[in-house]
Amino acid sequence: MAKDASNDDMLKEVLLDSEERMKKTVESLHTDLRTIRTGRASPALVERIQVDYYGVPTPLIQLAGTSVPEPRMLVIRPWDRATIGAIEKAILKSDLGMTPSNDGQIIRLIVPQLTEERRRDLVKQVHRRVEEARVSIRNIRRDANDMIRDLEKEKMIDEDEQHEGQEKTQKLTDDHIKKVDEIGKAKEAEIMEV
Repeated sequence: MAKDASNDDMLKEVLLDSEERMKKTVESLHTDLRTIRTGRASPALVERIQVDYYGVPTPLIQLAGTSVPEPRMLVIRPWDRATIGAIEKAILKSDLGMTPSNDGQIIRLIVPQLTEERRRDLVKQVHRRVEEARVSIRNIRRDANDMIRDLEKEKMIDEDEQHEGQEKTQKLTDDHIKKVDEIGKAKEAEIMEV
């Protein structure tokens, strides 16, 4: 039976789709870990806080500018001063554990030093999120391998191509899990830094 070039393309498509999904998982973890407090001020700490803006949950980043005038202070400057109360409430309701100081025009947040116990809790959070990313990547590998097996069952690729496809999927998985682990280790080091 003559092999069809489009069958080769189907295998490549499965691998490309898997790689894209794995990259998105890594990027999502990276973005997610930026919101974990490390004892240093960073606009990423508050960017994703949802503010009740006239009854509509709106990310803080759309309502105010955030700056870091000192290593342990965040300044939030609302575009519309009428939102300052809603922004303050949203910060208090968030899991940041910081109390905002409002002078009517801007909100100041002092980032407190992390206690040793709080650092350990944050590291556990990082480990949990890294493990969730690993599981997600493994699930993508499983889906890809299932699709590759289906291609072989339907005689669209031969057995050698199936094995080659699964090996490439495993290499993608190993590479992306390594990236996830590196991101986790970097965040852990940042949290434990005194």
